[in-house]
Amino acid sequence: MTGPLDQKLSGALGGRTAQALEKAFGMRTVGDLLSHYPRRYAKRGELTGLAELPVDENVTIVAQVLRSTDRPMRQRRGSLLEVVIGDGTGQLTLTFFNQAWRKNELRVGARGIFAGKVGEYRGTRQLAHPDYRLFDEEEQGADVAVEWANTLIPIYPATSSVSSWQVQESVKVVLDGLGELDDPVPPEVREERKLVPYGRALELIHRPQRDADYGMARKALKFQEAFVLQAALLRQREEVRSLEATPRVAGSIAQGFDAALPFELTGDQRTVGEEIARDLAGSQPMNRLVQGEVGSGKTLVALRAMLAVADTGGQSALLAPTEVLAAQHLRSIVRTLGPDLAARLHPVLLTGQLGAAERRKAMLAIVSGQSRIVVGTHALMGENVSFFDLGLVVVDEQHRFGVEQREALRAKGAKPPHVLVLTATPIPRTVAMTVFGDLDVSTISELPGGRAGISSFVVPLADKPGWANRVWERMSEELAQGRQAFVVCPAIDAAEVEDDPDAPEPESSAGPPPASVTATLAEARANPVLAGRRIEALHGRMPGEEKDRIMRAFAAREIDVLIATTVIEVGVDVPNASTMVVLDADRFGVSQLHQLRGRVGRGSVPGLCLFVTRAPAETLARERVEAVASTLDGFELAQIDLELRQEGDVLGSTQSGGRSSLRLLRVAKDGDLIAEARHAAASVLADDPTLAAHTALRDALARRLDEESEAFLAKS
Repeated sequence: MTGPLDQKLSGALGGRTAQALEKAFGMRTVGDLLSHYPRRYAKRGELTGLAELPVDENVTIVAQVLRSTDRPMRQRRGSLLEVVIGDGTGQLTLTFFNQAWRKNELRVGARGIFAGKVGEYRGTRQLAHPDYRLFDEEEQGADVAVEWANTLIPIYPATSSVSSWQVQESVKVVLDGLGELDDPVPPEVREERKLVPYGRALELIHRPQRDADYGMARKALKFQEAFVLQAALLRQREEVRSLEATPRVAGSIAQGFDAALPFELTGDQRTVGEEIARDLAGSQPMNRLVQGEVGSGKTLVALRAMLAVADTGGQSALLAPTEVLAAQHLRSIVRTLGPDLAARLHPVLLTGQLGAAERRKAMLAIVSGQSRIVVGTHALMGENVSFFDLGLVVVDEQHRFGVEQREALRAKGAKPPHVLVLTATPIPRTVAMTVFGDLDVSTISELPGGRAGISSFVVPLADKPGWANRVWERMSEELAQGRQAFVVCPAIDAAEVEDDPDAPEPESSAGPPPASVTATLAEARANPVLAGRRIEALHGRMPGEEKDRIMRAFAAREIDVLIATTVIEVGVDVPNASTMVVLDADRFGVSQLHQLRGRVGRGSVPGLCLFVTRAPAETLARERVEAVASTLDGFELAQIDLELRQEGDVLGSTQSGGRSSLRLLRVAKDGDLIAEARHAAASVLADDPTLAAHTALRDALARRLDEESEAFLAKS
């Protein structure tokens, strides 16, 4: 794979420029630079009369040089050239610092077109270092003025060290020397959709002559991006299916567990369970995503799959994103299995904060096969962790992990294990195709019966500041009935917001700091309405043992109010907790708020959720909170989330490589295009699985794989 796009930038541009581009944008090759597309296009402006010049706006004018002066500056070294131009309606000053040589170009009487941003100095309007072009004698000034003023200027994403202008110059050098480019999209696919070839699309997007040019370019490049992405996902899917796995069929353990369940499975749980059972019984590795509503029983479905694996002597590994959630899963599994089955299967916990003796004990149980169910965090992927017979990998809250993590765990099986991915964040169809296109998808939307439901309310302190006290009073009313409460804050203390990849960027840095666990803990303990209540804190900076101790105490009703960060966002199951208060709720994303709300209303006790926000009415932040309060339907909220959030947030910063760095493709808007590209890619791969006749697509996939490998190594 050594095409024109793979040429090193140092060879195409020179070492200094290449180094600057790599430092600013991570660019290394010609392909990297050419896929750094303009974010918009500017025209030099409509022709503006000098008498009508608006300050702080970019303008283009036709004028004649009236006079010029060159003088030394008073406050610092150097010279200042001032050129006065006029158009019969008014006058304007052009200023150039340390560029006295321009006086020879800008002679009195010279006529031309001038473009720049209008500034004002001592009551005089001016253009500092404007762009200009002087007319030749034989040129018709008016015609040239109109043509030049309508020229499109690409505006690139830039940094303080590399400007848009410098990117444009680098792109020009590379495009001028670029040879013929092969197109990853086959000609017949391109022609059917009336798409311009790849090389032409790059020329038109970087150097358009008219508006229609970059429209054609974007259409072609966007489809190509979707096509290559879907081809990569489909190939990955087929590669997994080409591997040989050990069939796992449910026997006496799984059947006995089902018979002893004190409740009926929901219809969705049965349907998804049957899909998983079919996958496990096959000789190809299962690669399935189960998405479901908060509290819909995904973990039970996963546990039934683990028992089918245990029936064949195999082990299952459950990977959780946090120690709190891993410990919660272990307790829940042990409780659900019952003492006899738990003793037989010996579930163990493996996290990074286990003591040396506990870690050795857990590792021995895993490598010997004594433990059939292993629950852990990233520690499960450690080099020293070996399994006796790993048959199933369960990844909980997939949006917190990149694809490389589940592949690293998959590699620990003697034969490729089956993989089951769980997410409590419902995923719109377009995101599922874009991010999880290599997985089969199952959905659990039906909730178990016997739940009392949740009532959600927005507490708008911007409109009703007096309602702040009512929040604590309402909580105390719930506590008086023997119930418990969560209070969630976006920050640990005044100086530290707990890192959360799903949190949206604050809309403004102005205003009071975010509510913190430490300050809220002190406030709650001092509040008379909570006098005598047992109030504790929980956050990510605490040692693992301390976090586990607090969660155990809360589950045992030894704590009345738990003030925490989003460490309790998923998986925490305390049926007696009735109240969830989210402070500064506008600082959380839609899916986060829905997950947090799902920590209450999990039993026969009705749930109450109060979203406290200082965001003003009719702002995006307030709209986010009100959207969650208006519905309990996670699938509806997922679509709202997709429409409200930035693209990178939707895909998640932890997704692998190009999946989190879409260039032109937008999953919120391009669902039909993504589906169309997937169909086209599937057709090409069906006819040519090895891509022997589609070398350009094969090279594009190899290039993409290299990028993902580099991204993985950079994060390791």
